[in-house]
Amino acid sequence: MAENSAISWTRHTWNPWMGCTKVSPACDGCYAEALMDKRYRKVQWGNAPRVRTSVHTWNDPFRWQGQAEKEGDRPFIFCASLADIFDNQVNPQWRADAFEVMRKTPRLVYLLLTKRPQNIIELADKAGGLPSNAAIGTTIEDQKRADINVPALLDAKAAINPEFAFLSCEPLLGPIDLTALREFNPAAKPWINALSGAVTSGGVPRSRSECGINVSTSWTSPTIDWVITGGETDQGGHKARPTHPTWFRSLRDQCARYRVPFHHKQNGEWLPTQANDGEWPTDTVGFCRINTFGDRVDDGWPMQKVGKKFAGRVLDGVTHDAFPEVSA
Repeated sequence: MAENSAISWTRHTWNPWMGCTKVSPACDGCYAEALMDKRYRKVQWGNAPRVRTSVHTWNDPFRWQGQAEKEGDRPFIFCASLADIFDNQVNPQWRADAFEVMRKTPRLVYLLLTKRPQNIIELADKAGGLPSNAAIGTTIEDQKRADINVPALLDAKAAINPEFAFLSCEPLLGPIDLTALREFNPAAKPWINALSGAVTSGGVPRSRSECGINVSTSWTSPTIDWVITGGETDQGGHKARPTHPTWFRSLRDQCARYRVPFHHKQNGEWLPTQANDGEWPTDTVGFCRINTFGDRVDDGWPMQKVGKKFAGRVLDGVTHDAFPEVSA
């Protein structure tokens, strides 16, 4: 469905099927719905049948495999950019078929991004097991979703051994602290650092090295291997919500502290308001103030809607293009 994707963190996108059901605030401005449902009418969004794509699309990975063999690299393939690979409303055979394609194209690294990380272990098992060249990731847009989705992703990483585990913090709608997730184990109430693997419970810090082999693995955690951030853009009738650069900076600095690759895709449609110095656009279309949690308030940060192109993807003068290492 795409050749050399415009998404900065992948080489290609591959869609074995299309269609999805919205499950979180990040879905409100779904670009796939705006494109494939609202614009092209190829699939109905929501509790409707998913649409399997053509044989030509299913053959694309084999062509990319040949290119990768010739060039000696391992390109990233974003799988199901117009769907959710771990959507439990999808025909299970389609997922099994997609996993078989992945196994037959081992030079490709498939990025399986989902908003349903709680489904990963079960659905991967029913599809014959996760292919060894697949990475698993989840979308988190604020702290609430981080506390819910990241622990589920880490559980899956421990259980099925993916190529790596990653996060897409896009659209980022509020600040996120990945070093203090609050609901990793509701029974014991520990706090987990998803970037280092350290877990704190009862005021006692714990980690893999501190725990050793004689301590229950419930006190240790796998880690996140890659963090992607991005602001929201307009999609059809949905108008982008603002993201303050402070939230991007926080995740950038958390990743730098724990040496986790950080990739900043885009700032979105909004930037903090600046005085017109000749470069600032004069035809901006919106203004608002937001507080530290993204709520629009009268005394918050002033934000100006300047458009995706002007906002760009530079953060504090730097383009962040880091990728995780993969096996040769």
